[in-house]
Amino acid sequence: MKMLKTKSIRFNLINYFLLAAICSLFNLVNSPYVFAEEAEISGYVGGQVRLFPNNSLYEGQSDHSVSVVAQPEYYKEFEDGSSFTFVPFFRLDSADSERTHFDVRELTYLWLKDDFELRVGIRKLFWGVTEGFHLVNIINQIDLVENIDFEDFLGQPMVNLSLDKDWGTLDFFLLPYFRERTFPGKGGRLRGEPIIAVGQAQYESGAKEWRSDLALRYTQVFGDIDFGVYHFYGTNREPTLLADQDENGSPILIPFYQVINQTATDISYVVDDWLWKFEGFYRTGQGDPFFAWTGGFEYTFTGVRKTRMDLGVIGEWLYDDRGSFATTAFENDLLGGLRLALNDEDSTEFLAGWIQDVGDPAAVAFIETSRRFSDNIKATLEIRTFINQDESDLFFQQRNDDLFQFELEYYF
Repeated sequence: MKMLKTKSIRFNLINYFLLAAICSLFNLVNSPYVFAEEAEISGYVGGQVRLFPNNSLYEGQSDHSVSVVAQPEYYKEFEDGSSFTFVPFFRLDSADSERTHFDVRELTYLWLKDDFELRVGIRKLFWGVTEGFHLVNIINQIDLVENIDFEDFLGQPMVNLSLDKDWGTLDFFLLPYFRERTFPGKGGRLRGEPIIAVGQAQYESGAKEWRSDLALRYTQVFGDIDFGVYHFYGTNREPTLLADQDENGSPILIPFYQVINQTATDISYVVDDWLWKFEGFYRTGQGDPFFAWTGGFEYTFTGVRKTRMDLGVIGEWLYDDRGSFATTAFENDLLGGLRLALNDEDSTEFLAGWIQDVGDPAAVAFIETSRRFSDNIKATLEIRTFINQDESDLFFQQRNDDLFQFELEYYF
């Protein structure tokens, strides 16, 4: 009962702040001064179908699901160059109650001056240069119910001061509130067993989700080299999963969020048709200190067979110093892939990849393709399959979760 009460209080707090954000926007939009300057409303709505050709491994899972999604965006720029952005997100899923969720991806005021930029509110940042796995992302929490490719993020409350100088750009981040990672529920696929008890998280810090995290990032362009380095001190976005039981005695997993220090860098270097890429970090606070990195290349053949098409060949190595104790599936893996851009009016793109474990036959293969059918409609197809997963592999519990996902989106 104590756990349920704590979860309810946390849920109410989160919803309080989301409601406050929406009410603030409502007051802004209805202010007589709002439309004194031009405002933009854009975004998309869509539908998604997921098909799983293999039988589910766990009770309560469905072999298919249908969901609808909406992500509108309100943007207003003021005379001095400052701006306000509001991006809510909502998905309603037929199979997984945890995948039905609402989030504020962005609710940010940008104060723009000649020598600095100050952003206050909720934001979504993306750092990284590699294709297979973006190791250096640390500011935003992963929205894992959206996809398992670690490219969807929850909005992060923050204060961000950015100084842009001749010697580079320096960003200071104060992150006053922590977002727990989302996980599939009992009805969802792409999960394991036991169920991860969302909302019953434990923390190393006594302040729990209210602990303020800090980050400092420096970026600069040196000729053909894009360079970034940062240090983060705060609550780890990746939880350690602890075995426990629910009130009925059934096994569950409890997310435990530790306080870490992480220093990381991301580098890309363009030379002729080659793009060389590297991401790596060193982390302390999550067990023994360790480092992880991923790096490789992408070579692009432009104007394939005297057409407008570009064909990219991708090769990367993903490595985690913890070896078999790594909490990622890619502790020592090689990625090979092809990226095809038709460069046509419909923006047709195709990406195919194979991630092969170096130590055993386990592999993950994926195909992603997208095409516009008008200025407003975009179709996306994703296929993902898990091959030769052994009991020692982290994807073993998802071995039957080969996925066909089709999404149709309308942009406005």
